[in-house]
Amino acid sequence: MAEMTVGPGSEQHSLKRVIGRRVLLLFVVGDILGAGIYALVGKVAGNVGGALWLPFLIAFILAALTATSYAELVGKYPRAAGAALYVNKAFSIPFLTFIVAFAVMMSGVTSASAAARAFGGRYLAEFVTLPVVVGAFLFLGLITLVNFAGISESVKVNVVLTIIEAFGLLVIMAIGVYALLSGDGEPSRALEFHPANGAFLGVLGGTALAFYALLGFEDSVNLAEEAKDPQRDFPRALFGGLVVTALIYMAVAFTATMLVDTETLVASSGPLLEVVKVAGFAFPPKLFALIALLAVGNTALINMIMASRLVYGMAREGIVPRLFAAVHPTRATPWVSIVFTVGIAAILVATGEVSTLADTTVLLLLCVFTMVNVAVLVLRRERVEHYHFRAPTWMPVLGAVVCAVLALPVTGRGADIYLRAGGLVALGVVLWFVNRLFLSEGKRTS
Repeated sequence: MAEMTVGPGSEQHSLKRVIGRRVLLLFVVGDILGAGIYALVGKVAGNVGGALWLPFLIAFILAALTATSYAELVGKYPRAAGAALYVNKAFSIPFLTFIVAFAVMMSGVTSASAAARAFGGRYLAEFVTLPVVVGAFLFLGLITLVNFAGISESVKVNVVLTIIEAFGLLVIMAIGVYALLSGDGEPSRALEFHPANGAFLGVLGGTALAFYALLGFEDSVNLAEEAKDPQRDFPRALFGGLVVTALIYMAVAFTATMLVDTETLVASSGPLLEVVKVAGFAFPPKLFALIALLAVGNTALINMIMASRLVYGMAREGIVPRLFAAVHPTRATPWVSIVFTVGIAAILVATGEVSTLADTTVLLLLCVFTMVNVAVLVLRRERVEHYHFRAPTWMPVLGAVVCAVLALPVTGRGADIYLRAGGLVALGVVLWFVNRLFLSEGKRTS
């Protein structure tokens, strides 16, 4: 396939197009699977009762709306930049582009912080009793060492952990099938609907949390430059990956509520471990706890790698202070950006809970998704010569509206979550203006 340009002055792609449809599908599935389902099943149940599969179904439908926008945009502009590229092309406002990129970066940090809190909870307690914060800090230290060691080492660890976390969910699904065949559990409990704050708010709150478990599909656009045929393969891999993970999550949610009462799920920071402990066939709880810990670790590692590289990339482009572009002389990793992002994560771990940090992640990305859904409509005025997927107009329109609504306090989201998200974005604004101040002073003294 001939190389294409996306605008005046743009350069030809230098990355090799080697990724086929199947590898793309596996990447999307692996990117979505993670800490969310291992940690938040109980919190979702707290919003809706036994029918906790319902918020996962609704979250999948809502995610699919935004996925159509990503599928269209990555087909039009197959470059590894994601939301920031689309917003920049649509609006050409550098500050807005920066805010979107910084929000994406901070969503990675908050997601990793939620994973760290989950790591220090019930699953870790199977091996050692530590305060949650202490366990979370030790965990942050461990993934920071892996991140600092180098990208090659980090990617290898990620591949192994993705396989392990998928196996853990297959174990839960096998437990569910066995329970149905043997007549164990209470399948009727999966139909019990007891919303904590009324039907509307209960479903909205549960969906906002369940949405966290489906995040990650948007990261796959960064493989656009290395896909063999992104215009045709990416939409199929994206939608296929969402369907596969949604089915897995709904099966896991159904199994959990069928075998464990809602009160136990809500009270546990390791809800899937409760499922294993009451299973009709023996699966070592400690082994499953280890699998869960590794799954949580994988989510945090992916997010911290992404966050530190985004800060590094922005520093290289002169968008934030150049200090963050420093690379370690022997490990060739952006050590200042790594220290910066893990420092923020440590503060978040010390001041938030799993559910609030997950909700902060969702809030940040809902704002980004709103912009992406609007951008795809604005960019309809810019035509390209090659074939690409085109979303039905009603889908990005509805996606923008739904994401904007879910970002509002109507979901029952607490003021502390808005303050936390606002504070993180405000930090980016400060870095932006500090950098511009130093650039201006440098021009005056030169």
